[in-house]
Amino acid sequence: MPVAAAEVDAVRAFNRYYTRRIGVLQEDLLDSPFPLTQARVLYELAQHEPVAARTIGEALGLDAGYLSRILQAFARAGLVEKARSGDDARSYLLRLTAQGREAFARLDRSSHEAIEKMLAALPPLRRARLLHAVAEIETALSPQTQSDAQRLTVREYGIGDLGWAIERHGRLYAEEYGWNGEFEALVAKLFADFATDHDRERERCWIAELDGERVGCVFVIRNRDHTDTAQLRCLLVDPRGRGLGVGRRLVETCLDFARAAGYRRMRLWTNDILVAARRIYEGCGFGLVEQYPHHSFGHDLTAQVWERDLD
Repeated sequence: MPVAAAEVDAVRAFNRYYTRRIGVLQEDLLDSPFPLTQARVLYELAQHEPVAARTIGEALGLDAGYLSRILQAFARAGLVEKARSGDDARSYLLRLTAQGREAFARLDRSSHEAIEKMLAALPPLRRARLLHAVAEIETALSPQTQSDAQRLTVREYGIGDLGWAIERHGRLYAEEYGWNGEFEALVAKLFADFATDHDRERERCWIAELDGERVGCVFVIRNRDHTDTAQLRCLLVDPRGRGLGVGRRLVETCLDFARAAGYRRMRLWTNDILVAARRIYEGCGFGLVEQYPHHSFGHDLTAQVWERDLD
């Protein structure tokens, strides 16, 4: 998906604001004798000593020559010493001297006090929002790995979940497809009908969470016209959960439940514009059985009905 210029500008503006806000643009970080890069190298030394220079370079993404000059300056200042590795006589390991540890302790203490002062100035609600946003940024920028699937959980819905599901449907479909409030009203009715009257033995709703944050939902009810058919409804995957198999996990949960509940087939209604959802359905064994044009949610659309047997 292409990145809009406004999105790039927003991140750059935040970078400029935050680096100025925490004082890293100053020549001497936190009134220490170290600029930012030297302070980060000092931090890595303190956390991992004894450590090879190459390990620090890889952790920080620093050019080997640039890092070497920083380490030589540290050595001349009496902050760092090196010794041959016990495992490989050809390599050296670095560690802080007593003077180096004292310099790091002062810098670490100043950093802690500066952030503590910034947080203390915020009301509790804004502080909580900031800390949540920090965690979100780190998660979003971290490479996705197979371990992400282990952090994904699917559970039955609880208090507050249906309100979240309605809001996310309305907002995401408006932002991504330009659908109007008619769609949110439909979703609200479907969820309200489910919440006020459903047979738990044959009808269920699930929420997908990633690290405790809601990233998806779906529910299953009995088809009105065919009692042996389960109807899948309101599959949604939040952008934070895309690319991690959330949609497939939710659909497979529905299929497993429907089989256990005694249904013979599963049916769903969607629109051809929802390409990602269609791929999930195809991947889970559904086939297209009907499609027709309609005007809904402010657009001319093509509705589709998909089914699969559960035998």
